[in-house]
Amino acid sequence: MTQILKIKKLFNDAKLPFYAHEGDAGMDIYSREEKTIAPGETTLIKTGISVELPPSTEAQIRPRSGLALKHSITVLNSPGTIDEGYRGEVGVILINHGKEEFLVEKDMRIAQMVIKPVIRVKIVEAEDTLSNSERGQGGFGSSGTK
Repeated sequence: MTQILKIKKLFNDAKLPFYAHEGDAGMDIYSREEKTIAPGETTLIKTGISVELPPSTEAQIRPRSGLALKHSITVLNSPGTIDEGYRGEVGVILINHGKEEFLVEKDMRIAQMVIKPVIRVKIVEAEDTLSNSERGQGGFGSSGTK
């Protein structure tokens, strides 16, 4: 069954997201504005769209590999989450990890949006302890360095 993602263009010149290839997980999303990002700088780029997600889903905003490899531009809070109930304009937080200014042009593909299922859980406070597991409290490198 195909899920429906409703997208509203907030401005006539906004571009709808687009799957570049059959079978792609992420659809490209586009900048609605032109901005220069200085080295080390973070900025919010507006897309000119809002979304109505299918029930029990989220939209994840992820970097584009080409921008990361060629220009050291990435999504700062990757993946960014758009909750099912959010109806405001989609914005993308980009950071320039490079050594040169980067110009985000209007209608540039700036990120990918992936729609993922969300499992809601009932939260129960543990009164005593949590059950034992093989891993236990081991974390942050506990499985070895190789």
